[in-house]
Amino acid sequence: MTHTRFIDCVRAGVLFSLALWAGRAFGSTERPALPEGLWDPQRYIGIDEIERGMEGYCLTDYGEAGIEKFPVRVESIIRGYEPGHDLILVMGLDERFKRTGVVAGCSGSPVYMDGRLAGALSRGWTFQRDPLYGVTPIEEMLQVGAVKGPVRSDRSSKPASFGFDLSKPIDLAAIDKQITTLRPLAGGSRGGPTALPCPLQISGLPAETCQRLAPQLEALGFLAVPGLSGTVEPGDGRVPAFAPGSTLAIPLITGDIRMETLGTVTEVCDGRVYGFGHYYRGFGATNLPLAGGRIYTVVSNLMTSFKLGAAGDIIGALTIDESVGVFGQIGAEAKMLPARVRIEPCNGAKAQTYNCQIAYNQFLTPLLVRAAIAGAAMPYGTGFPPDHTIQYSATVDLEDGRSIRFANTSTGLDLIEPAAEIAGTLALLMNNPYHSPELRAFEADVCVTPRNIGSFLWSVNISDSTVEPGQDIDIEIVTESFLKEKKRYVVQLGVPEHVAPGKYSLMLLGAYEYESLLRKIMPQRFVAVNHETLVEALNKVLNISRTKLYCLLMLPPEGIAIDKAELPGLPETKSMILQANRWAIPSQPCPQWIEKTVETGTIIADKAIIPITVEDTAQRSKVTAGG
Repeated sequence: MTHTRFIDCVRAGVLFSLALWAGRAFGSTERPALPEGLWDPQRYIGIDEIERGMEGYCLTDYGEAGIEKFPVRVESIIRGYEPGHDLILVMGLDERFKRTGVVAGCSGSPVYMDGRLAGALSRGWTFQRDPLYGVTPIEEMLQVGAVKGPVRSDRSSKPASFGFDLSKPIDLAAIDKQITTLRPLAGGSRGGPTALPCPLQISGLPAETCQRLAPQLEALGFLAVPGLSGTVEPGDGRVPAFAPGSTLAIPLITGDIRMETLGTVTEVCDGRVYGFGHYYRGFGATNLPLAGGRIYTVVSNLMTSFKLGAAGDIIGALTIDESVGVFGQIGAEAKMLPARVRIEPCNGAKAQTYNCQIAYNQFLTPLLVRAAIAGAAMPYGTGFPPDHTIQYSATVDLEDGRSIRFANTSTGLDLIEPAAEIAGTLALLMNNPYHSPELRAFEADVCVTPRNIGSFLWSVNISDSTVEPGQDIDIEIVTESFLKEKKRYVVQLGVPEHVAPGKYSLMLLGAYEYESLLRKIMPQRFVAVNHETLVEALNKVLNISRTKLYCLLMLPPEGIAIDKAELPGLPETKSMILQANRWAIPSQPCPQWIEKTVETGTIIADKAIIPITVEDTAQRSKVTAGG
C-alpha cells in the first residue's frame, strides 16, 4: 500500500511539473546573479547539478536527539515552478518521516546532495500521506537579503500595511473588519504544492482559548496550536546556537502570554541567517524578533503534523521576508511594544494582569493585541455567559507624548466592540500617511460581569409641545431594561431666548443613534487630515459613552464649517461667500443644538423624535385669547 501511494505521489509530481511547464512556458525564468563571493561551489550545489534519483539528506530537529540527518531522494526537478523560480521534489526515506508525513515547522530544513547544500524543505500537498516535499533551491534563497548596502533593521522600516480611506469619518468597526478579513498571500494553487505552515504556538492561556482563536489566526496563514506553557530558560544550555537544521523561532508575543512561530534554519554565514524556504508573511523589508529554540517532539496529525517546542532568547531580527525565504541578522535589534492587559473575569476568579512584549509590525501588531486580549478575557477558554456586560478602558501612548485614552461599556456582544476599537485604533495609528510617531506602550483593562444592561425607551412625555423662547421643556423618560426593569428620568431642556419661531425637533438618542447623528451632521469631527487631527478624531469617536441618554433640541444652522474648522458665529453674508462653489475647500452649514445627557447605567439602543413648535409671546397670547 505504501509503495502504491509512493507511485501515485511521484506520478502527481510529474504531471504537476508538466502542467506548470505548459502554463508558464512564456514566463521569464531568469534570476539575477548572486553578488560576487556569495556563491561557494564547494559549499553549495546548483540545481543544474541535481538529477532525479540522487540521494542525500536533510537536517532537522524532531525533538529526539537534536539536529539529525534524515535521508531523502530526488523525485523530480520542476523548472519554472513559478516565474523565475524552480522547485526540487524530494521524498523522505526515514521511517519517522513516513509516519508523520509532511511536518509544519520543517520549513527551512536544509537538504544536502553530494555533501553540499542544495536548498530547503518548503512545500507540501494538502492531506498528503507520503513525505513528499518541495525544496527551494539554495541559489534562490541566497538572493534574499543580497541587496546593495547594509540591510536596514531599524525601527523605521515599514512592511506591507493596510490602506484606509481617511477622507471619510473614522469608522473603527469597518477598520477592524478590514484587518481581520484580509487574507495572506496564496501559498499555492488548489491541488498543487503549498508553503508549509509554520506552527504558531500559544502559551500562557488555557488550551481551549487557542481553539477559539484558531480561526482568526489561521485566516492570517498561521497554524495555531496550544503550547506547553513551558519556556526555555535563559542560559540553561538547551538552546543550540543557530546552525543548519536548528530551530528558527519568531517570538511575536513574549512575557505572560506567548505566541511564537517555529521554523528551521537553512544556512548561517557571518551572522546572516537564512530560513523557511518560503515567505513568512511576504512583508519584504521588515523588523521582527529572531530567536533560537528547542523542539520537544513532533505531533503526528492526520491533517497536518507539526513541531512542538519553545523559543529561546531573542538574539537578532528578521529583516527580509520574501517569496523564497526569510533573512535575519544576529545582533540586530527588533522593536517590541510593551503591553499590559488586566482582566477581571465574571466567574469570581481573581483579576489577572498580563505583562507582555509584542512584536512591532504595522500588519501584525493590531491583530496580535486583539488576539491577546480576546484570549485573556475568556475565562478558561469557555467564552462569556449569554448575558454579560464588558466595561473596558485603554491607553495608547505615542512617542511624541500624545495619548489615546478611552473607556466604554458593551453588553451582550462578546468582545466585538472592545476588540474593534482597540485593534482599529492601533491599525490606524500604525498605518496612515501622516508620518505619525510610533507607539510607545499600550494598556487595557477589561471587566466582565454576568448581566445584560441593554434597554430601550419605554415612553417619553413632555410638558408642552408648543413653547416660547426662553421657556423650559420638561421631559419625562421611562426606559425598560433587558430584564423588564423600568427606570424614570426627568430632564429639563431650555429653549434659547434668541431662537426664532418655527418647527423644531426634540431628539432623545441612545449612544449608537447619537454617534450616527454626529457622523451625519458633523463629519469633520471624525476626519483626520494630519497626525494631530487623527489623535483628536480618535479621542472623540472613542469617548462617546454608551451608558448615557442624549437629549438634543435641534436649532437652525448658524455659520459654517470649513474643512475641520467650525465657525458658528460667522455673519450670514460671509458664510454665503465662503460657501460659494468657486472655493476648493469644502464647507457646509454649521449645525446647532442644545444638549443634555443623562447617565442611565444602561445601553439604550433606540431613539425618539418629538416635534416642537416655538412661538413668540405675542403670537401665542393672540391664539390663546382667540380660543
